Amino acid sequence: MQQQDTHSKTIGYLLWIFGFLGAHRFYYGKPVTGTIWFFTLGLLFIGWIIDLFLIPAMDKEADLRFTAGETDYNVAWILLTFLGVFGVHRMYQGKWITGIIYLFTGGLFFVGVLYDFWTLNTQVSLKNASRA
Repeated sequence: MQQQDTHSKTIGYLLWIFGFLGAHRFYYGKPVTGTIWFFTLGLLFIGWIIDLFLIPAMDKEADLRFTAGETDYNVAWILLTFLGVFGVHRMYQGKWITGIIYLFTGGLFFVGVLYDFWTLNTQVSLKNASRA
């Protein structure tokens, strides 16, 4: 059985640029360390630099852990990262009501966006699994 590519090293490295805020760690399904990176600036930039070399392993682990399918993780993460307060990532997943709520409330006053950083991989994985 061939492993499906759910996450991209290219997107991982792009998010790594902002990685001292934990973006790439959230992307690869590591919300606890993503939060630590966010509050410590990537462990005072030391962990952030080390992650430059860990991204290939994090990518492979994410590919094994999450379910591939019609909803693309990369698109969902780009939408969340750059348009999260507008709810576009939720609309992309077919969650129109919460997407519209995010649109009019700034991502439910940004708390919803933070929640989605913690759970987006699981949301997409469950959606893909339900379609399989």
